[in-house]
Amino acid sequence: MSRIISERMTAQIEGDFVVFLIGLRVNKPWKIHKWWPAAMAMPKMLKELQAQPELGLLGHVSGTKLSVQYWRSFDLLEAYAKNKDAAHLPAWKAFNRSVGRSQGDVGIWHETFLVRAGEYECIYSGMPPFGLGAATTVVSAAGSKDSARSRISSTFAN
Repeated sequence: MSRIISERMTAQIEGDFVVFLIGLRVNKPWKIHKWWPAAMAMPKMLKELQAQPELGLLGHVSGTKLSVQYWRSFDLLEAYAKNKDAAHLPAWKAFNRSVGRSQGDVGIWHETFLVRAGEYECIYSGMPPFGLGAATTVVSAAGSKDSARSRISSTFAN
């Protein structure tokens, strides 16, 4: 278990980054053959991405229905999605073959947000590094970073 940091902290990251949300919705739980392979594909992809940081994944928070991912850039996210030698593309093709015309048995979705340098804000208190803070670096949220407005206005220049 990660060490809990008792003071107020905020995330610090240089440059732009991407927040990618991706999820799965099981609409017909009895059709396990339709949704189980898709549910099992994400952990494999995340393991692959964590083993190869050069692919661009900075970190993630994942559950059974949602994965919040932090990426270095959209270009790296897109390159991974289209890489025929990586886990994603074969899983995506298998999902489409499996679902075929029965769309609605299982749903998948994603949302991509491009975040410009300094145009984000976060706070963590009494927490181990989490979310963007775990994907990047956490620094004290005191002084010039004490309020949400000051954190989002700051560019975190070194």
